[in-house]
Amino acid sequence: MSLDLVLRTGIVVLCLVGLYVSFFMLRKYIRAQRGHLDEPSVVTTPRAKIARVPNAMIGLVYYAFMLLLTPFLSHNYPIVIDAALIAALAATVSSLYLAYSLLFATRMPCRYCWTGHVINWSLLGFVIAIARSG
Repeated sequence: MSLDLVLRTGIVVLCLVGLYVSFFMLRKYIRAQRGHLDEPSVVTTPRAKIARVPNAMIGLVYYAFMLLLTPFLSHNYPIVIDAALIAALAATVSSLYLAYSLLFATRMPCRYCWTGHVINWSLLGFVIAIARSG
């Protein structure tokens, strides 16, 4: 099995977990909007949205996008690698800001948030590894 195939398989697994996390958090966000949450949650804070769009919805789009790009992540398609790198970099920067905010502003525990952040940081590493492997 080639290194690229292993890396692409890792990206698929990470994206599937990311989609699950994003669906879970979007469902929680919707329940919060309807007043159906019994506990405090990060989904009710101002940082739960970017430009009035829930972070979880952005995550769904991002992970689906990365999943769609994955079969084409090879040096035969350099534009796909570039698109994946740009998307992964944007997700990583956002995750760094949101992780900082979880620790120092929101100060709320969120296993799902941290799972998403680790996935984002890992996806960047996997895409960089594919970019360098050619």
